[in-house]
Amino acid sequence: MKRILVLGATGAMGIYLVPELARRGFAVDALSLDESGPSAGMAGVTYHRCDAKDNGILRKFFARCHYDAIVDFMLYSTAEVEARHRMMTENTDHYIFLSSYRVYADCEHPVRETSPRLLDVTTDEVFLARRLKEYALYKAEQEDVLRASGARNFTVLRPTMVYSTYRYQLVGLEAPTFLYRAQKNKLTVLPENALPLHAAMTWSGDVAKLIAGLLWKDAAMGETFTVGSGEIITWGEVADIYRELTGLRIMTVSPEEYAKVFAISPSEWYKHIYDRFFDRVIDNSKILAVTGMRREDFLPLREGLARELNSIRGRHIWTPNKYSDSMDTYLASIGK
Repeated sequence: MKRILVLGATGAMGIYLVPELARRGFAVDALSLDESGPSAGMAGVTYHRCDAKDNGILRKFFARCHYDAIVDFMLYSTAEVEARHRMMTENTDHYIFLSSYRVYADCEHPVRETSPRLLDVTTDEVFLARRLKEYALYKAEQEDVLRASGARNFTVLRPTMVYSTYRYQLVGLEAPTFLYRAQKNKLTVLPENALPLHAAMTWSGDVAKLIAGLLWKDAAMGETFTVGSGEIITWGEVADIYRELTGLRIMTVSPEEYAKVFAISPSEWYKHIYDRFFDRVIDNSKILAVTGMRREDFLPLREGLARELNSIRGRHIWTPNKYSDSMDTYLASIGK
């Protein structure tokens, strides 16, 4: 039986990947800071509550066995990747490394694996100077570390936005902002320029199938894949889905006004201007060719959001975050 180590096993993608691997007959060591995940008790799944970023802990796992695959969902600095990548590739036959579709610039439509990356083409010196803090930049740097390593037994994944049981997105907002506000019948402010743009969102269960389908494929070794459904949908249509499913109340403003809400967080604002304000249509033909999945196999966004939101309805109460508070301050300043 093949044995797989999953780091960050109870996150938005891990909670679907672990049971997917178990259903395929693999033994899974699932590492997480949480006690266990929803697949606890499944045959072949063992949860380990520990810090998966602790190299000493990982060496103990590697001393016990050589893993057939490692799927790594941890968030690293580039320095941590430089210090750790050899330990990973040397202790497995196939190392799956998580990058992001956010590395792509807004140069080609649709986006594909060969499309230019922000790190390589942006002329925004202020943005580049923040490379240690900006996800789109340091993820691209980390990809380069792996490619320069001399190893070939790795695969770089660039997932789109992934929605899951407690993870939802609306333009640059996350669930604790806009779903909390829907819950409280508060207005949610959105930037009018984003609504006609395309959003790239994929259900976590489908991402799990794509990842599992890449394992040990010769065509995946040393390669990069954009991971997503390829569904073409605008942010305006996404907002309409949330409005239908949750009663969300929306007010649109100019991007200049919207920026006032995110003045408290430069990184969150850069996420908007260097991703959410890009037109994100992806070409997923490369990963479909390797995994054998078809476009019609993916869960449509409306159906997926309805499924996930219904699964937590009545048993989860959203709590506000600083962006919701900032939105209240902005609305009060304009008399809303």
